[in-house]
Amino acid sequence: MDSAHQLIADVSIWVRRYAPLIPNEGSVLDMACGTGRHSLLMASLGYTVLAVDQDIKAIEGLQNLKIQAQEMNLEGDLWPLSGRLFSGIVVTNYLYRPFLDQLPQMLNEGGVLIYETFAEGNAAFGKPSNPNFLLKTGELLALAQRTALKVIAYEDIYIDNPKPAMVQRICAVKGHLNGLIPLQFVG
Repeated sequence: MDSAHQLIADVSIWVRRYAPLIPNEGSVLDMACGTGRHSLLMASLGYTVLAVDQDIKAIEGLQNLKIQAQEMNLEGDLWPLSGRLFSGIVVTNYLYRPFLDQLPQMLNEGGVLIYETFAEGNAAFGKPSNPNFLLKTGELLALAQRTALKVIAYEDIYIDNPKPAMVQRICAVKGHLNGLIPLQFVG
């Protein structure tokens, strides 16, 4: 299996499940993209992707007509993505609270936020264990409520694959659900 196929094989099941809900027009932001596994998935589904991270060396070889990699400091004093709009935003294994409320503002009407990261209780399983990097119970639901996102699915659970961890994840839409029905709440 080549490295691109391995990266797609390693994508989050949460992202894989809800990625098809992202509208076809516009582009998708893969924020704090790491190795680009979700960028590759989105591109394979036909989306144009902006893959951003503080260090893009790991994804420079993935750039093509569908994936544009851009090095950005996502934790500076100014939000580097101000004024940008996306049909979808994907965030996994990353949390920086000072700009969390910016994400819903960056979605087009009908745009989809897919967010998954570590939650309180994860310290029992290893890193991250610092509370600054762990979502508080219901924190993603609170984000959706205060920014008027419509929740399609939400979980705050223990997982054992790819490794034992406490995670919180949400799929939410800005504006109308366009025929989508909220699927599940697990917590």
